[in-house]
Amino acid sequence: MPFVRIDTLRAGPERLAALGRAVHDALTETIGIPPDDRFQVLVDHDGRGSTLRYDDHLGVRRDDGIAYVSITLRSGRTPERKQALYRRIAELAHAYAGTEPRNVFVVLTENESADWSLGEGVAQYLESPGDVGPETEARGPFAR
Repeated sequence: MPFVRIDTLRAGPERLAALGRAVHDALTETIGIPPDDRFQVLVDHDGRGSTLRYDDHLGVRRDDGIAYVSITLRSGRTPERKQALYRRIAELAHAYAGTEPRNVFVVLTENESADWSLGEGVAQYLESPGDVGPETEARGPFAR
């Protein structure tokens, strides 16, 4: 169950929604997130009251088309699966939203089952320990 936040600069509602779809589709394709497991915060900054800052760190030449993608999910993916996720997000962001791959900045933060409450003041992942684990990520309401 990932929690996604996407921040853009003057992208507009259609491009921002397309980026949300790109990230979700990449999550379902590369790490098996169920299609109905979508929790996203999409924020478009206007450049006046709120903005985004970036530089050309590591030789990646970014511009105002930047999209910061922050994904929080439970731990357990291999570095290879994470790399596949990053690559697919960049591909789909370009295909769906016209965002250049160089402008897709992704940060992945992992945590544990006790770090999630999906509502009702309950840590649901702790209450269904048999349903958790990388091998069960595409099954059931408590899938990774």
